[in-house]
Amino acid sequence: MASSGIRALRGCRALLAPAKSSASAAATEVIKTTATTTTSKQPKPKATAKPKPTKTAKASPSTSTTEPKRASGIQKVSPISPQLQTFLGAPEASRSDAVKQIWSYVKLHNLQNPADKREIYCDEKLKTLFDGKDKVGFLEIGKLLFRHFIKTE
Repeated sequence: MASSGIRALRGCRALLAPAKSSASAAATEVIKTTATTTTSKQPKPKATAKPKPTKTAKASPSTSTTEPKRASGIQKVSPISPQLQTFLGAPEASRSDAVKQIWSYVKLHNLQNPADKREIYCDEKLKTLFDGKDKVGFLEIGKLLFRHFIKTE
């Protein structure tokens, strides 16, 4: 049994080495402090700071004419259905903007279930977006809005 423990710890010398006693650790600490006090009598020379070379910025033609990255995924603006257009008031929107505006509408009109904040009570405006459902969970919003975004690829 002991040999299997040594075999498992064979690669770690610190674990196999005998532990230092507190007396020997204190003695080595005293030796270290006396050695540093005897050598610290001489004044230390001050280090002079060297000036750092400045880098010149090279104006490359590719960096000055680069366009910002195109939005993709839920940030991509795409055309939307007429029902969502009447709700948002715009012909195009990104998925994240649509969800943000729906949540602001829900909070403005106090349509969240007070017992379960993850549930939304749909009024007539929201029923046109959410297939006529009376209640919608917040995880269902993305699924139900999916059909309102028209693919243009």
